[in-house]
Amino acid sequence: MRMTTLTKIGVAAALAVSGLVVAPAAQAAPAADQLSPGLVSAMRTAFGLTEQQVRTRLDLEAMATRRAPSARTAAGSSFGGSWFDQDKGVLVVGVTDTAAADRVRATGAEARLVGRSAAELDRVKDRVDALSASGAVPAAVTSWHPDPRSGAVVVDVQPGVQTAEVARFLAEARKHGPVEVNTEGVTAPVPFAAGTVGGDPYYTGNVRCSIGFSVHGGYVTAGHCGGTGAQVYGWDRSWQGQFAGSSFPGNDYAWVRTGGGWWNAPVVLGWGTVSDALVRGSWEAPVGTSVCRSGSTTHWHCGVIQSRNETIHYAQGDVHQMAGTSVCAEGGDSGGSFITGDQAQGVTSGGYGNCSSGGRTWFQPINEILSTYGLTLLTA
Repeated sequence: MRMTTLTKIGVAAALAVSGLVVAPAAQAAPAADQLSPGLVSAMRTAFGLTEQQVRTRLDLEAMATRRAPSARTAAGSSFGGSWFDQDKGVLVVGVTDTAAADRVRATGAEARLVGRSAAELDRVKDRVDALSASGAVPAAVTSWHPDPRSGAVVVDVQPGVQTAEVARFLAEARKHGPVEVNTEGVTAPVPFAAGTVGGDPYYTGNVRCSIGFSVHGGYVTAGHCGGTGAQVYGWDRSWQGQFAGSSFPGNDYAWVRTGGGWWNAPVVLGWGTVSDALVRGSWEAPVGTSVCRSGSTTHWHCGVIQSRNETIHYAQGDVHQMAGTSVCAEGGDSGGSFITGDQAQGVTSGGYGNCSSGGRTWFQPINEILSTYGLTLLTA
């Protein structure tokens, strides 16, 4: 999936569509004033934008994120998914009938007629999940997710290995609904854990992983980094706590209850590349919005959210309801933070590629973790 950026013309058009007044360059919007200067710098590098264009994009993304719940409610059973249009700078909501389109437009979002509802696409994806549970998914198939923009379930298949086994799987999947195949840049994903090396942020057994987000009493991270009850040691190898809950595969989340004098802060590390970012909430950003990742191996990188509700076909088993991104990561980044602006999005699971040549990374959404374990995000 290709990443586009807001051009100067695109920014102006987006401002007009959204009803925002263009302020002088020296006057950033209030939301942007609260952002880490390093975040703006990192996004300038990732997206090729000016500082003012970055601030404009972040404001438009924040507006889209906050409109998404009311727009979905307005769409009702006609809801066909939503995404952030990077060129226009607006939230787009798919709907299956014109009456719902009018209700969606009343919320300030753009409505687009689609052939299938999100519920229909989710049912198709669930049936593909069932095929995987029965062992019918070839190793060349790496993931699948509903795509509201195409009205199909997109299946990622490694190029050059589309065997008869893959063809049989796709034929079986298509019995349940529309399926499209993507091979562009696809490689087998792996969880981003790593062997023990010097440095931070935490260790369990012979595995190094990264802290995700602070919660009251501890922090959340990736489930494949350790099982419930596993002891955790901090960057200085002093005892830090233990896994109070963990799930992998099926999910890839966990939380660590901290002790031993360790304390928690609503901060995502910038590693000297950018200033540390404050966390102020966990509004779920739509597909198409920017997102940045912090991890102990490759530190700080940015990209876009490309998919949600994606099933990842790891060798250890499937992981469901993931979000796919264009952000790179490497071993040891597992569990680290994905953040859009000042809103927590999720914790790093795995992917493919690296931060030299690029790649794709998935994260486990933060709100599911908080809900599962009854946790409260620590915010500034």
